[in-house]
Amino acid sequence: MPAALDGLVVLDLTNFLSGPYCTMLLGDMGAEVIKVERPDGGDDARRMPPFVAGPGGRISQPFAVWNRNKRSITADLKRPEDVALVRRLAARADILVENFRPGTLDRLGLGWEGLGAANPRLIWCSISGFGQTGPWASHGGLDMMAQGMSGLMAGNGPPEGEPYRLPIAITDLTAGMYAAIAVLGALEARHRTGRGQRIDQSLFEAGVSLGVYEAAHVFAHGTRPERLGQRHRGSAPYRVFRTRDGHITLGASKEKFWRALCGILGQPALAEDPRFADNAARVANNEALIGILQAALGERESAHWLAAFEAAGIPAEPVLSYDAALAHPQGQARGLVVPFEDPELGVLPHLAPPVRLEETPARIRRRAPGLGEHDAEIRAWLDGPAA
Repeated sequence: MPAALDGLVVLDLTNFLSGPYCTMLLGDMGAEVIKVERPDGGDDARRMPPFVAGPGGRISQPFAVWNRNKRSITADLKRPEDVALVRRLAARADILVENFRPGTLDRLGLGWEGLGAANPRLIWCSISGFGQTGPWASHGGLDMMAQGMSGLMAGNGPPEGEPYRLPIAITDLTAGMYAAIAVLGALEARHRTGRGQRIDQSLFEAGVSLGVYEAAHVFAHGTRPERLGQRHRGSAPYRVFRTRDGHITLGASKEKFWRALCGILGQPALAEDPRFADNAARVANNEALIGILQAALGERESAHWLAAFEAAGIPAEPVLSYDAALAHPQGQARGLVVPFEDPELGVLPHLAPPVRLEETPARIRRRAPGLGEHDAEIRAWLDGPAA
């Protein structure tokens, strides 16, 4: 069965994570992704540990995770003949994704104005740290800097202490996802107009967009949102709690859940305490509330509480490590890990495509490529007839 983006060609001029994650998503949905890499080492992520066996030697496991479903060709963009090669690829592509610092491709003679004019149907997606315009446009864009600039870091961590970096590359990944969504929107627009367009996605804006509660606070009060640690800005109780043998998440802000929780804890009087009369009151008195609940929940094991909360319909789950999440029965039932049979390397585990389409399912068709592995076949395709 053809995939959702079957027949579309993506020219991937990206490096490291935000751009490659975008093109991975497009490749998972069936697009033919041609990854252009420097001949002297290729994508910087190729040197990121840990390493596993790969075509022609070892390969970075992180690189392998987000560069599946792609073919690799090498080009030195300081050489005129390789610049010409990229122009030819762009003329045959439906989508171009790049995450160079703004202005770099223009200086190389590979800017939007020229390539877009030569291929009016081309959808050009730029991903950068701070966007293509504005006083910060020329600044380099790494995930940690975008986390710091976007408010995410200032709002993360204990109420007292230093700002915390989220341990996942949240702005890289979110920018890559937004870019893929924008590409799909541009494709639909192209169906109507016949023309491509430019997409300007930044890590900074991706990070800011995630602060929906924090933005609501600023809009309503005009003040800086305080750092809350485990507390929630609008719901209580809603947080992680320590049990006798681990940690669980508990969300019982809804009145029927709150009253049921008080009964399970053997403290029905809490439901009548004016400090906790409704969700707004509980948010205002969160510190006192958490102290009471934590003392009670610490007396029994996680399994006891989770069984009781499930029976009452109260949202609660265990806190799992990442390896436990992958091995959890729900993760197995949903196929979070996909075994991919590679003719050279045998069975390789992959994270399943996160996009679920029932009629045109996303799937893994090829492992991450070796550097320049497809040079010959891509050049032969360029020399062949256009579709």
